[in-house]
Amino acid sequence: MITVVRDAWIVTQDPQRRILRGDVVVDGERIVSVGKEYKGTADKEIEAAGDIVMPGLINTHTHVAMAVMKGVVDDIPFPDFLKKVFSIDSGRTDKDIRIGTKIGCAEMIRSGTTTFVDLYYSEDVIAEAVAEAGIRGVLCWCVLDEEMTTQKGNPLHNCKRFYDGFKNKRKIMPGVGLQGVYVCNEETCRGAKEFSDEKGIPLTFHLSETRGEVNEHRKKTGKRPAEWLNDIGVLGGNVIAAHSAWMTMNEVRMMGAAGASISSCPVSNMKLATGGVAPIPEFQRYGANVTVGTDGSTTNNSLDLMAEMKVLGLLQKSSRWDPTVTKAQELLDFATLNGAKAIGMGDSLGSVEAGKYADLVILDGKSPNLRPLLPENTISNIVYSGSSSNVKTVMCQGDIVLENGRMNTIDEAEVLSESEEMWRSLCLR
Repeated sequence: MITVVRDAWIVTQDPQRRILRGDVVVDGERIVSVGKEYKGTADKEIEAAGDIVMPGLINTHTHVAMAVMKGVVDDIPFPDFLKKVFSIDSGRTDKDIRIGTKIGCAEMIRSGTTTFVDLYYSEDVIAEAVAEAGIRGVLCWCVLDEEMTTQKGNPLHNCKRFYDGFKNKRKIMPGVGLQGVYVCNEETCRGAKEFSDEKGIPLTFHLSETRGEVNEHRKKTGKRPAEWLNDIGVLGGNVIAAHSAWMTMNEVRMMGAAGASISSCPVSNMKLATGGVAPIPEFQRYGANVTVGTDGSTTNNSLDLMAEMKVLGLLQKSSRWDPTVTKAQELLDFATLNGAKAIGMGDSLGSVEAGKYADLVILDGKSPNLRPLLPENTISNIVYSGSSSNVKTVMCQGDIVLENGRMNTIDEAEVLSESEEMWRSLCLR
């Protein structure tokens, strides 16, 4: 099937970061032509004169099924937050996990995200809902010490079974998720790393999110979390470390030397008041791959990666008193090309180039907040002026999941009609 997007401003994110005016041609799942006027026949044409076509955004840290839990743990101290969330998690059902996932996917689609990295249990249930939504899920089953979990059976064995059952599903990438060093001993961490290396799949975990986490681990092991993970051989190029806020320069250099990715989640960290600002320029300097995550709906409470890009940049500038750090182009790179690299799909995602998957977002170029619109200011407009309200159409691997503001996959009305009942059943217990 040939789909042509006509006469748009194309933010290619190619090596030259070109912005072109012209057509994007998609054949099946992949892009076949960018910028040139297409004179052949097409099965579908999308008129986008004056609109912006850009790569789909990649959210590298979230807990999508928590979208049904918005507002239950706001404005309370972090220890109380954790206690309440863990209590709710222990009693969740397949039905509310499925509904939460669909709500979260719909929110991400409407804000231009086509791929996300998830860390949770019951990823088999989540995978079914993600497949229905039509976007790409890098679904990392939560692994922790068996005596610390409410899962039935061994979490790493559960992760392996999930991988075996879903490894060949379209747009579903099983991965491994360690909860964090505070509930994962050396054997658990090594086992997770060995499995991710064996299968060539992502390994994600929470890392140095709070000062308390760091201090407790030092008391327990004599080392800071990233140092300890490095010494036991867990850091590597398949790692995506969420938060990574409380780090020394020695740890930053270790992350870079290992070729690891970090997922910065600034809104979550600020909302929970855990302190610490991820050392983004230093991560860049020493070779770590910087990406962006929203975290889950209990800590953000939004899954809007367009908003997250802007906040990440503003937090870095403000905290350093330096407006030159984390420039607009870098922020867009974090959310596209770097995200693709983090999940091992740099050759297939992250830019609008021939041969790559057709993960495309069309923004309404007639929106006042994006005008005036010229090649010289397009990137800044997207990052600093853009919002989820600008998203018109979204394509993931050639499938149009949102078209002119209308969802083509999830029945939003049906899902949302059940959301309040689910919230009450979970959060008012």
